[in-house]
Amino acid sequence: MRSLVAGGAGFVGSHLCDRLLALGNEVICVDDLSTGRSANIVHLRFDPRFRFVEHDIVEPFPPLPWADRIYHLASPASPPAYQRVPVQTLRVNSEGTRRLLELATAWGSRFLFASTSEVYGDPLEHPQCEGYRGNVSTVGPRSMYDEAKRFGEALTVAVAAESGVEVRIARIFNTYGPRMDPDDGRVVSNFVVQALRGEALTVYGEGSQTRSFQYVDDLVSGLVALMESAYTGPVNLGNPTEFTMLEFAELVRRLVGSSSPIEFRPLPGDDPKQRRPDISLAAEVLGWGPRISVEDGLGRTIEAFRSLLAQELDLMDAHSVASRPFVAVAAR
Repeated sequence: MRSLVAGGAGFVGSHLCDRLLALGNEVICVDDLSTGRSANIVHLRFDPRFRFVEHDIVEPFPPLPWADRIYHLASPASPPAYQRVPVQTLRVNSEGTRRLLELATAWGSRFLFASTSEVYGDPLEHPQCEGYRGNVSTVGPRSMYDEAKRFGEALTVAVAAESGVEVRIARIFNTYGPRMDPDDGRVVSNFVVQALRGEALTVYGEGSQTRSFQYVDDLVSGLVALMESAYTGPVNLGNPTEFTMLEFAELVRRLVGSSSPIEFRPLPGDDPKQRRPDISLAAEVLGWGPRISVEDGLGRTIEAFRSLLAQELDLMDAHSVASRPFVAVAAR
């Protein structure tokens, strides 16, 4: 089996590459490194079954080896990232999705589109099941991501109907774990890094809005199970354990052992008030559900960030020593 992972140097994509290699696949990782990081895949560079191609999927593809499976995870995913490049976010989920679907059609490959719980917008139905059509603003501050993913789903279904290519759609809820960018602006990385640095944890609004968090290993298991299943409709992949943002901030402080204060800031526009997946469909058609508790997953994530921040401090110290002016001292 050979799999192409678009966005394979990203947080989730790199873990997916690891899993596919562990399952015996050859892996072609395609990433333009705009939000993905080479550090996420550096440990794979000597694996003969792994190939990295630096490429923006909006542009025509260079010649590539045929692949049985195509996983499309290429997109900015955190609000600061996609708000910084709104047009590129729209393009990678529209033009980029089209180019990958064209590859899948030409190769006869199975194709998985990584969609998001953001297609539900600020939901009026709770928890959210796959049949809920969402409450999304087409012109709000998050529209470039929400609408890009909604269009990507529609394009995936349309091409499947027209060409007969096999497709899968995963609606991914908040995911965390090692290899998250410490500066990506997502709530888990924000809280953990702030707590480790002894900074105030920034909670928006009153902290009453809710989210549900799944560990990255659980998500990767769900993506592979969905790809290898016979189910073709959208499937929620998430952990239904729900926290208010204030509860979650306090949990992170406790696990880090931090005395950081909590600082309240104004709530951003279009920030969903609640988010929790109904995963009964995933349980039924995939036999899938999260296995790693939030406390266990957070513990692993905290240790990964602790190690990363320690490395950054070591580099800063080394740079400081190297940049000191040389002062000659006369012998006495």
